[in-house]
Amino acid sequence: MLTQLRQDHANMARLLHVLQLKQKTLAAGERPDFQLIREVVDYILDYMEDFTVPLERLCSEQLAVQVPEVRDLSNRLSVDYRALRERLQRLSQDIDMILMDAVLPMDRFADDLRAYLEAHRAYLRDEREALFPLIAEHFDDADLRHLATLLPEGAKARLEYLQAAYPELYAELRATPEPVL
Repeated sequence: MLTQLRQDHANMARLLHVLQLKQKTLAAGERPDFQLIREVVDYILDYMEDFTVPLERLCSEQLAVQVPEVRDLSNRLSVDYRALRERLQRLSQDIDMILMDAVLPMDRFADDLRAYLEAHRAYLRDEREALFPLIAEHFDDADLRHLATLLPEGAKARLEYLQAAYPELYAELRATPEPVL
């Protein structure tokens, strides 16, 4: 499961890199592929809700049982996650407006997208540097196998569905070099 979390982080970093490339295009005064941005944002929202949240919630809850002082970290990450999700939902609404040809200041959208990218990268860094070492230290293989059985039914199938539902996104990911974390 820890390997899965690390792989999820690497995949999310690639998604964020795709968004960053589109944000730089926008900041340079050019029009990026907003439909692709829509796919990335939708994918991240769906993925976070259906897969990442349950997985990280289970890890955090189980870790809090074994290491009670981790509750502060878990609470902080939870608050940060909710703020990140709200920010992404606002971006999603803005993308809807753009795709419907509504007038929206592109400099503001570019700034909001940049701020979201910075916040999401900080969140991933906090998990990687604070949460993952605790999981590695306090969970053995049996604990991790048990947690995997607690994932919501169909989580893996949902992930496969998401991959099939966003073919343009996966083509872009294959063409995008893996970012350095």
